[in-house]
Amino acid sequence: MFLTESRSQSPPELPPLLADPIPSSTHRRLLLRRLLLACLAFTVALAGCNSSHFPHYPSNYREYAYVTNSGSNTVTALDLVNLRQDRIMAVGSNPTGIAVNPKKNEVYAVNTGSGTVSVIDATRNRVVATITVHRKPYFISVNASGTLAYVANSGSNNISVLDLDTRREIRTIPVGHGPGLAIISPDGNTIVVTNRISGSVSIIDAKSYLTRAVFSGCTQATDVVILPNSTKAFVACSGSHQVMAIGLAQPQNPNQTLHSDRLLTFLDVGKSPIHLALKPDGGEIFVSNFDSDSISEINTYTNEVGGAYLVGAHPAFGIVSADNSLLWISNFNADTIGIYSIDDGTLIKPSIHVGAGPDSLAFSADGFFLLAVDAQSGDVSVIRTQSHNASGAVRIGSLFTMLPAGNNPSDIAVKAFWIK
Repeated sequence: MFLTESRSQSPPELPPLLADPIPSSTHRRLLLRRLLLACLAFTVALAGCNSSHFPHYPSNYREYAYVTNSGSNTVTALDLVNLRQDRIMAVGSNPTGIAVNPKKNEVYAVNTGSGTVSVIDATRNRVVATITVHRKPYFISVNASGTLAYVANSGSNNISVLDLDTRREIRTIPVGHGPGLAIISPDGNTIVVTNRISGSVSIIDAKSYLTRAVFSGCTQATDVVILPNSTKAFVACSGSHQVMAIGLAQPQNPNQTLHSDRLLTFLDVGKSPIHLALKPDGGEIFVSNFDSDSISEINTYTNEVGGAYLVGAHPAFGIVSADNSLLWISNFNADTIGIYSIDDGTLIKPSIHVGAGPDSLAFSADGFFLLAVDAQSGDVSVIRTQSHNASGAVRIGSLFTMLPAGNNPSDIAVKAFWIK
């Protein structure tokens, strides 16, 4: 999710207008292997690599991972069924964030340098449209019905609302200085915007497009997660050691004190919290504290920090398994993926060595693979989340293969569908 340049000991570099307070740092790079070749190549490391342990996909099933390559102005489509590079698509200048449409076979790549969004047809892996937004957009959020998208334009201090059916901008919403993320709540009622340069959070009504509230005091507001029931938002204040907790308005709740947006508290975590990983059940958040080499665990019901745990050199991104049991963490300056057992409160050792500068993470649709974007080596590490040794015993986490991406890969999104 974050962009980086040369190897260093500082947080992965956010885009220039968003990163003024942080020194420039690192940028987010072998061979193409099919499934059989990968099994043969890693026989020793992955004893027991057997087709019976792999998913069997119907002939009309398609699944692709899309990777934005900010240094080569392209998006790479990786075929996750056959484990190969499918296509490289030219898009706009400096593509950064990417998102999929949950209802139709489209993918949206944000082109920071061009001020545009490229629309990719996932059935053909071709760019089919370009939507103009404003200056220096970085990330895009799509609503649950797949009809609208929200783009934070950090250079214009506003949010673009996009109609995905007509593929055009239908509204702009003014916000704070240097907006980085504009996230729509699961119920579709609220847009939460992190204003990195002004250190604030804007709460927008998604129906009227009016600002309901602005909360200040979140230094370099960066990442945000919203609970599945849309009652709370948590924001990483990456210029400090805190996470802001916000109660979102619940106008239908009998309790009138919940009818408006309200600041709940600031939670003390580690230094430079840059990413928040929410458990699918919404019960806990795991904070990547880049400059503390740790993660912090937040209980979302009590708004309390349960503890902090050392994980590896400069954790940049986290993602939780669908069963809420494991947290996978990219350790940016260690070139490893760490695995934290949530129920046991311990790290599963050893860590998994991957490419250089691992950052953004994504699961395949069935959770069989974890994909790690290696920002500095220009590839994607494909990790089996569960494998078996020669005796049949289960092994958690092992590198299976690596697929080529492009220059300075940044973000990744997975789209799975059936061909009719």
